[in-house]
Amino acid sequence: MNRNPEKDFPIKPLISFDRYLRQYDAMVESEDPLLAAKARNILEAQAPYPELREGFTDMSLLEKHKDVIRIILQDAFSDILGDNEIKAASLPYFNLMFNPSRRFQKILDEAGANYRLDISHREEGVDYMMASTVILKFHYGFNLDFGRPYFYDIPDANGVIRHYRILYNADFMDLYPTELAKDLNQDDLDQLLENPDNLELWKEKIPPGSFISKGFVISNMFDVTSDQTISDIKSALIASDKRGNENFMEDLQETFRSFFRSKNLKVGFVAYDPKANYFKRIHGKKMSSFLLHDKETEVCDEALCQGSYEKLLKQNTYFAIPDVEKYYTLSEGAAPYKPLHEQGIKSAILAPIASQGELLGVLEVVSTIKNELNGVNATKLDDVMPYIVSAVVRSKIEEANLIDAVIQNECTSVHESVYWKFREEAQQFITDQLQGNKPTFREIVFENVYPLYGQVDIRSSSRARNEAIQRDMIIQLIAISQVLEQARVKYRLPIYEELKYRVKSLVDDIKEVLHTNSEQLIFNFVQEDVLPVFNYLKETDEEIGKSITAYESTIDKHTGTYYDHRRNYDESVMKINQELAEVLDQKQLAAQEMFPHYFERYKTDGVEHNMYIGESISGDQKFNRLFLNNLRLWELQTMVDMENRYYNLKAELPVKLDIASLILVYNTSLSIRFRMDEKRFDVDGTYNARYEIIKKRIDKSYVKGTNERVTQSGKMVIIYSQKEDEMEYLRYIRFLKSKGYFTNNIEIVELEGLQGVTGLKAIRAEILYHKGKESEKTYTYEELMQELED
Repeated sequence: MNRNPEKDFPIKPLISFDRYLRQYDAMVESEDPLLAAKARNILEAQAPYPELREGFTDMSLLEKHKDVIRIILQDAFSDILGDNEIKAASLPYFNLMFNPSRRFQKILDEAGANYRLDISHREEGVDYMMASTVILKFHYGFNLDFGRPYFYDIPDANGVIRHYRILYNADFMDLYPTELAKDLNQDDLDQLLENPDNLELWKEKIPPGSFISKGFVISNMFDVTSDQTISDIKSALIASDKRGNENFMEDLQETFRSFFRSKNLKVGFVAYDPKANYFKRIHGKKMSSFLLHDKETEVCDEALCQGSYEKLLKQNTYFAIPDVEKYYTLSEGAAPYKPLHEQGIKSAILAPIASQGELLGVLEVVSTIKNELNGVNATKLDDVMPYIVSAVVRSKIEEANLIDAVIQNECTSVHESVYWKFREEAQQFITDQLQGNKPTFREIVFENVYPLYGQVDIRSSSRARNEAIQRDMIIQLIAISQVLEQARVKYRLPIYEELKYRVKSLVDDIKEVLHTNSEQLIFNFVQEDVLPVFNYLKETDEEIGKSITAYESTIDKHTGTYYDHRRNYDESVMKINQELAEVLDQKQLAAQEMFPHYFERYKTDGVEHNMYIGESISGDQKFNRLFLNNLRLWELQTMVDMENRYYNLKAELPVKLDIASLILVYNTSLSIRFRMDEKRFDVDGTYNARYEIIKKRIDKSYVKGTNERVTQSGKMVIIYSQKEDEMEYLRYIRFLKSKGYFTNNIEIVELEGLQGVTGLKAIRAEILYHKGKESEKTYTYEELMQELED
């Protein structure tokens, strides 16, 4: 017995067979003469040794009375089943076993003289609490679920770890309180349940030695090596940083050895690159590939034979090599047998790691014993491959994220207004590292900051782009039709007329409506049906060949399509974004001088910006709401300047697009958190998320009771929800109107409710445009449009 039961355990054990023998006391009176005789024999065998009923703590008595105990327990330990059943009598919390079955004794003998039987993965203090839950249930009557699985990890004769689950039969145990036992009530139980890790509290409520157990437990064990190794493989693969973990491959190989019941196994991995059709090494601590051996990469055709290539890449099934030497000789040293032979491998299983029919890599299980791995036991992998596939898929995602993080880390700069905070955290990170502490880069959070958001959006950009695509495709199809007509007239072949008909049908379709797949459909038609005909005609007819050459001169080499209207559209959008961003960036430099604040802008179909201002960002500079008001006025003025810049640019653009501007006013402060994965700030918390919801939806909102979008060309739209914000911005507009920014045409409208957002209103102020940098002449939007058209 390993534990001093009176010192550090709530139960003092007495080994006793009294409760067990009571069954035979009753059986003596049985009408069945055989049963009665058997009971008398057992009771007579025990009678000279009353201590076996009274109970004892002297463990030497187990050895002294082992023959009598075997007689007493003959029904519980059937001699007929002794070579199959794995069982023993025990006191589980005290690591004591006696009267083992023949099979269990054989298992222990094979484990070796130095093996010490102990329950695996048992945490310190857990046994005390588990024993206490038994007491709470069976003595105090509190109905607790205290069951948990226990296992023995026992090496077999070959040193391979086998896993055995233990099931206890405690029918022959009695529990008695001692004078140390306390009266416990529901409040005591609640305390214990609320503090499952407070061992001292448990010892206070249920003191050591406060109960006596009298009897014994029958431990039944079952070999669950396959189930446990599958679980271990799953756990190992779920773990993070597998490549950087020093023990990952060793632990995984040991688990596979248990799984296949062989000490001769090794495990390797190789990744597959579908674009280049080659295998590549996975770099990680002690990771290797037996297919690649000493190579970094190898083309699949050269790394595999025809049979293995077909199995792994085409069929995604296992390829087993039970005798490497045999196939190395037969193939005259061809792959994949050559690298395996050179590494002393005698048998192997190559298992495809595939997801949805796509090969991701290959699991390599190899052995130094001929025939140990084969097509029969390869099917065992069916139980673990789903976890391996899942782990590889997750690793690929993690790798992609890591690549993105490296790119962001190297290529994304931190805005200068918040750089001081990142510098502080980086310095603390380095300090912790130098002091031997585990360094962590703490999250960057700025609390109580005020957000500002604005956008200058290109109106109907999707419609304009679709029109450009539509025109280009129609022009290209008409040009194709003209060449086909030339060929039809000259050669009178029906196929040219049929192709012309298909071209006309495509033109009619896209004239009516442009579908999402129309562009791809026409591209495929041209590539697969038209170009082969044109290539033939160019070779056979010089005159038509000139027409085809003229057609080809209009086709963009990069896109393979007619690309004129779309080029004009793309160039227009690019020029608009460049001009608007230039205005905003230049004016931001001056705004930062007024008071430091966080700023970011990004281009979409137009330009958007986010700003946050507050004392937590400004650092040692004292913040006053005056600076928020100043930034709001600056933002309004700047966005009108951006509108002016665009409408002075518009006449130069290939496509005359319109823009519409809006500002979102948010009345309360919020917190922003730097998202390390995205390298950007975002609002923090569920309540503050309402701000992001409004931002994403406001440009699609309508004026209440109408079908009119709130944003309009020629008007600055300011969206808000609080009356005080309305009064503030009306003051700004009156001031800027005196400076020639706005006309007298100012209106206030209510907005239709958005999903999850209601009560929004908008000020719409008509912008007064200045044509040219020198001219003092001003225009309304309608006058400006007329001027641009003239």
